[in-house]
Amino acid sequence: MHNLAIAMKKNGYDVSGSDDEIFEPSKSRLQQYGLLPETFGWFPEKLRPEIDFVILGMHAREDNPELLRARDMGLKIYSYPEFLYHHAKNKTRVVIGGSHGKTTITAMVLHVLSRLGRDFDYLVGSQLKDFEVMVRLSDTADVMVFEGDEYLSSPIDKRPKFHWYRPHLALLTGIAWDHINVFPTFEIYKKQFSEFIDLMEDNGTLIYYEGDAVLRELVLSNQKDIEKIAYQGLDYTVENNRLFVLFEGKKYPVKIFGKHNLQNLNGARLVCNKLGVDNHTFFETIATFEGAAKRLELIANDGNTLVYKDFAHAPSKVKATLDAVRDRYPDKRVVACLELHTFSSLNKHFLEQYRYALDKADRACVYYDPHALKMKRLPMLKEEDVKQAFGRKDLKVVHSTEEVKAWLMDQRQPNTVFLLMSSGNFGGIPLDRFGAQLLP
Repeated sequence: MHNLAIAMKKNGYDVSGSDDEIFEPSKSRLQQYGLLPETFGWFPEKLRPEIDFVILGMHAREDNPELLRARDMGLKIYSYPEFLYHHAKNKTRVVIGGSHGKTTITAMVLHVLSRLGRDFDYLVGSQLKDFEVMVRLSDTADVMVFEGDEYLSSPIDKRPKFHWYRPHLALLTGIAWDHINVFPTFEIYKKQFSEFIDLMEDNGTLIYYEGDAVLRELVLSNQKDIEKIAYQGLDYTVENNRLFVLFEGKKYPVKIFGKHNLQNLNGARLVCNKLGVDNHTFFETIATFEGAAKRLELIANDGNTLVYKDFAHAPSKVKATLDAVRDRYPDKRVVACLELHTFSSLNKHFLEQYRYALDKADRACVYYDPHALKMKRLPMLKEEDVKQAFGRKDLKVVHSTEEVKAWLMDQRQPNTVFLLMSSGNFGGIPLDRFGAQLLP
């Protein structure tokens, strides 16, 4: 939401907003653009009849005082994705969806298009190098690339966000149950992807990862009149600690690693092909791609010990990230620390989905903040519930930022890879600065 606010201000809109809590980096960036509210909280009296429209974020509640006031006044209310769709309804819409990898693939596509000087609008779920904001809205671009999130649009618009976008070109990475608070069973969750395909524009193109059996069956059984293109991972070799993709008899250097990222790379290639980029140009251009922020981002390295941060939070993401680190550094000690921060991860009934997800780490820790449970109106978790769910008796479970920092500092020793995984920030730890402290 804060990126949309910045993008709209840059486009000449008069923008204001509100929230009960605003964290970094959103807080500083809003302040930089003169958009940070003077006081946090809800102020329905500030809504005026001359307001053109209100954009409602997905985490607001139905009883939000400002929302109730806007409805009473008859103001136009958009959900975030509804507003973006109306902006892009006359453009070619490209949507990257799936339970994992969508941010990285979207970032890869944007990296290539940007380096080639293409004009395009976009929505991506992470800050990208050389991109000022995570949203761009223009009158000039005839293409918009969306990261297609399956979470709900808003408290008064219960459809998944990516159902709004009706793509001409789409990619799906896989289906792994998430968002238990709104999709209480896997079948309900899976149905959202089937409906997404049904909502594609006729004669469009769907690119999908055929290594996911659930996704493959769903795509092949769908009768929508679209082109379907399957993809898998790419072959590669490692020489002098550098990874090279092997494609059509040529070797191309890349800066990413992990089997899941080589799958992501191949999906991005196919999307770019459909946007007029040939294979050689794609690989030459993607060679400088360093990843999206917090996607296996290296934040500290002394040549012997390395510290990565990663946005991994859902079970499939945690496992794929840990697999990638273990494969890349087979001779190093791996220390993994995971924050449970989302509705699903903090739900006792969903925790079983994490079983064995941290097993490839030599030492593992899980952190959750009781305040997060309170904010999400969820019952408190017990340490034993967490240990049992992960299936690891030696799992360290902590509840405070100081405990996280102390445990990690105790793990310092040479030849170690630290992996810090969270969709939050471990209760406010400045990870980039703290990462340097983990070097022995």
